[in-house]
Amino acid sequence: MALSVSRPDFMTFLVSAKLQTYAAQGDDATVTPLVPGSHQLEYQEGALLHRDIYFGGAYFVGQETVYEGSTPVWAMGYAGGVITPDALPNAVREVYKFPRSALQHVTAERPYRGPRQWREGVFVYSDDSQGDIGCFWGIETITHEGQSVYQLRYNGGLLR
Repeated sequence: MALSVSRPDFMTFLVSAKLQTYAAQGDDATVTPLVPGSHQLEYQEGALLHRDIYFGGAYFVGQETVYEGSTPVWAMGYAGGVITPDALPNAVREVYKFPRSALQHVTAERPYRGPRQWREGVFVYSDDSQGDIGCFWGIETITHEGQSVYQLRYNGGLLR
């Protein structure tokens, strides 16, 4: 399955999709889910559709898929969440506000999650990834005053 758009244009589309869904609106971007019990976010631009479906809350598992027309062309699976929900008062709520801020700084060079590092107050977001848009994997972490409070692992690539 070859993309009909260039890789740079595809990567720019991924950034737009992320900025228009979870990074900007969180769960408020949810559309009526195809799968009962899930959250589903979607963004479409021309023939490309980005669909993000996930389950859970403090710990969650999900998959992003990009379709060109009705053909899936790219996917990324992910799982993670708050490591120590009792370490902070209101930990889940506090921790999940922060990655949305970091995800607003996603780049076309690495359109999987957020920037390599982002800091706001006592929170530090780090994303370490390997590979490229064709085949990649990574780990996203958040620390609060130096203590790890969140981790997410992801992997994916272009479908062949």
